[in-house]
Amino acid sequence: MLEIENRIFLDIGSSDGINSNCANLALNLGYTGVFIDGNKDAIERGKRYYAKHPDTTLWPPTFVEAFITRENINDLITKGGLSGPIGVMSIDIDGNDYWVWEAVNAVEPTVVVIETHIEFGMRNIVVPYDADHVYPGKHPEYFSASPVAMVKLAKRKGYRLVGSNRYGFNLFFVKNGVHEDRVPEVSLESILQHPRHLSRLERFEAIKDWVYVTPE
Repeated sequence: MLEIENRIFLDIGSSDGINSNCANLALNLGYTGVFIDGNKDAIERGKRYYAKHPDTTLWPPTFVEAFITRENINDLITKGGLSGPIGVMSIDIDGNDYWVWEAVNAVEPTVVVIETHIEFGMRNIVVPYDADHVYPGKHPEYFSASPVAMVKLAKRKGYRLVGSNRYGFNLFFVKNGVHEDRVPEVSLESILQHPRHLSRLERFEAIKDWVYVTPE
């Protein structure tokens, strides 16, 4: 288990925060933090839930309601009261995930969990930034970034790939220099082996000729 000094989370694209990547941190592991989402009803639902939950009623997490872009993400983070080192940051916004992480500089997370579009396979591609994107956008498969592109971004920002969820679409990164002996880097190929991932690669065919960015 990775020991994290700063028990603070930031959940970008959290919906109501109840079934989010950071819910367990808030409810069971003693973390404080911020949920950010653009769905007003979901935000209100989350506020009610955490205000009444016996483990968070005395100090519920902060909720910030806003449509998330790379232009406003750092202002939203500071509005939520966060800055500097934190424990965990999750990004799951079904669209501009890559561009938002690239823009984040208000906090320095130890661990980053971010959704990628595994349907892009091992291609190094990112869908161009669209500040107005709302899923499903122009096509339900035309969004976000490939796992390869996300790993490249992580390396530029000083993180290493250490794992994923079962199906491979949520990638886990840890800041370089933190417990590298206990949580070593893994290959992207090793975590993209689930049959679900392999069965979804054919979905790229419908958008193979669309416009993409190829990051360095």
